[in-house]
Formats: sequence, C-alpha cells, structure tokens
Amino acid sequence: MKDTDAHWSKKHGKSYFGYKNHINVDNKHKLIRTFTVTDAATHDSQLLALVLDEANTEASVWADSAYRSEETEQRLGGFKSQIHYKGQRGKPLSAHKKRLNRLRSTVRARVEHVFGFQHNSMGGKLIRTIGLARAKTKIALRNLTYNIMRYLQLERRKSGNRFARAT
Repeated sequence: MKDTDAHWSKKHGKSYFGYKNHINVDNKHKLIRTFTVTDAATHDSQLLALVLDEANTEASVWADSAYRSEETEQRLGGFKSQIHYKGQRGKPLSAHKKRLNRLRSTVRARVEHVFGFQHNSMGGKLIRTIGLARAKTKIALRNLTYNIMRYLQLERRKSGNRFARAT
C-alpha cells in the first residue's frame, strides 16, 4: 500500500520519506512541552507558531538557523530570539556571530538529546505506519514514553540515588 500523506525530503544529500516530529523542549528538565507532526517535506520554520508555548516560563526561543528570517523574528511576539545566525554565499559569519552560535548550541543540544534518546533507546526513527493520523499517534506515544522515562530519571536524581529503580 502506498502512503499518500508522506512526502520526500532531502537533507545533506540524503533522501528521506515519511514524517517529522517538531518539538518544543523545556530547557531545564528536557521534557517535551508541545509537538506537532508533519510530512518530511514541510520546512521546520513553517511550524514555529505551532510549537511555541505561551505558558512557557523561558523567555527565549532557541532554534537553529533554519528558523532565522525577518518574518520569524516578528512572529516571536514576547519571546527573545536566540536563533542561530546563518552565513550567506560570499558573506561568512563574523567572529562575534560564530561565538554567539557556539554559545547557543550548548542550549540547543538539549533538544538534540531528546531525538538522540528516541533514536538510540526507543527503536530508532522509523515509523511503520501508513497515513498521517497513524504516524501522529505513534509519534505522540513515543513522545509521551520519552517524557515518562525522563520523569523517572529526574525522580531518581532527586532522590540522590541515580541507580535506583522505579517500582
């Protein structure tokens, strides 16, 4: 059966078919606050408004350079932009902007840890479903499972015994 909801995308010369998980992660605890699922061809920057959480206590938005544009900066509203700078052909980044990007990467890495955990400890990125509705359900369950596992880890740390098993 052919999945007509999924689309092809290309990243770093490699082709992908399927769906994307767009997430908003709490900077302090690394918990997924909000998420949305789209086909692979949808550009991340088109979904910024869907994953922004007005109830978030963090006043800044940390994102990679794919999100940087005048339009995005205007849509941020009360949030402070911590979006990576990007160079352009013939106009490389200044040393100051490279330094800022490096500092911002330390915060952004916390989001990448979520994807890394899901990929390495939760069966990889592959979703074996047909249709957007089923993919959304499967990804939602994966995100929920991640949050539960992360919560258990935070509780173990709080109790002072990082090797304790939850019962």
